[in-house]
Amino acid sequence: MSATDHTAKPKILLSDPTAVELAPQIEAIFGKGGYERVSADQVHAGTTGADVAFVSRDITGHSTKHNILPTTQHYYDALIKGGLKWVHVHSAGADRQVFLDLVERGVALTTSSGASAGMVAQTALAGLLSLARRFPQLADAQRRHAWEPFFKTGLPPDLEGQTATIVGWGPIGQRLGAWLKAIGLNIIAVRQSASAQSDGAEVVSFADFRNVLARTDWLILACPLTATTTNLLSADAIALMKPGSHLVNIARGTVVDEDALIKALQDRHLAGAYLDVFRHEPLAADSPLWDIPNVIVTPHTAGFSDAILRRMAQMFIENLARWQRGEKLVNVVEKG
Repeated sequence: MSATDHTAKPKILLSDPTAVELAPQIEAIFGKGGYERVSADQVHAGTTGADVAFVSRDITGHSTKHNILPTTQHYYDALIKGGLKWVHVHSAGADRQVFLDLVERGVALTTSSGASAGMVAQTALAGLLSLARRFPQLADAQRRHAWEPFFKTGLPPDLEGQTATIVGWGPIGQRLGAWLKAIGLNIIAVRQSASAQSDGAEVVSFADFRNVLARTDWLILACPLTATTTNLLSADAIALMKPGSHLVNIARGTVVDEDALIKALQDRHLAGAYLDVFRHEPLAADSPLWDIPNVIVTPHTAGFSDAILRRMAQMFIENLARWQRGEKLVNVVEKG
């Protein structure tokens, strides 16, 4: 990346609260008065453009990929109009249409991948352990004030010796794999190349993904959404899954054929699922997934804690310092 042109003050598009919160750190990079903060209203008014933008969490707010609120759309439209050179997004994924459009236009796009990895891995582990120890069943008995010990309802199998296949071997998958191995599970990692080795895990490529489903007790989806992973767990793939196995999806909803998944759960081909992401979000109130026994539904919230917003902002600040020095940015989204 070539050095930044310092003949003019860089113009940075930020939300109002983020502009105030990050002002001291941005001034530490450019000097007091060394940059110009730009608002979405200014871009829409045509009075200025911007060089850099940060899509902070308060911008997306309660919007989802499929249900974009007017305030969020206002900022998204400013991104398209602003003539930007680089945009940083708070999320780990960049599959919202506005981000795809920016990359197609040649705008550099970076993500906060890794900021929430620890929390997402912890949440996935909690979901897996909850299903393994039949917490949905126990919670239902609690609501009914029913004393139903496992000796009465059936003993759950030991986790030790079972096999977990983790699709996506990034920061989340690797951390989760280490924890599950410590519990005593066998680990299969699905990644782009089977030639890349990993301590303690059998490694297969996406081309061999279906070949391991029949011996997988826990299928954990922790991969980004790409052309390869879209509908990866199709109806045909679900049919190949080991009877009585479980699914954990902390990736993206469209990695899975949701209708086929619902059928497999209702038919008890699959014993249960922890799902944090869905084909359409918010999940429709009439979706069968809400009420299927041994399905845990959470509202795309696996990565959030009271420290996540600070970590996301810090990743933008670190990349902003790199941009100012003309250095290579971290977590760049590749076109296509």
